[in-house]
Amino acid sequence: MLKIIVFLLFCTVALTWGTTWLSMRIAVETIPPLFATGMRFMFAAPFLMIISYVCKKNIIFPKGQRLFQFVITVFYFAIPFTMMIYSEIYVTSGLAAVIFSTMPVVVLIFSALFLREKVSLRQITGLSISMISLICIFISEVNNKNGDIWKGVIALVFALVCHAIIYT
Repeated sequence: MLKIIVFLLFCTVALTWGTTWLSMRIAVETIPPLFATGMRFMFAAPFLMIISYVCKKNIIFPKGQRLFQFVITVFYFAIPFTMMIYSEIYVTSGLAAVIFSTMPVVVLIFSALFLREKVSLRQITGLSISMISLICIFISEVNNKNGDIWKGVIALVFALVCHAIIYT
């Protein structure tokens, strides 16, 4: 029974995260990225408030941490999600998802740089393989697209860096 539950939960996460990029692609074809980001959070907010109420958790950070909450709001949610949606004007949803999936790699790099975390040979090997794979995918996409793909990639990398800094 536990294996079935884990499988169903995995499928739910894969479906949820997998369709996110497709949804952003559809949204950007009909509405501006900033408006799409606002709508995304406007529709999600009531559900999060209900969950917060049911779980008896406060959404607002304590007084001494409200500046941190503001930083998270702007640099983890508002700017990156707008940049992710904007990027899909220029790149495919698949490429956007692949680029953003390098989040663990960027967090590992930032953790080593900023927090002086030790990095093992295994981690460096994984990082190298993932970056080489990403570069190969990117080169393949660039050969099939026009020059504007760079606008989308830069927007995605900016969003990725914002997220990774907050994570780190």
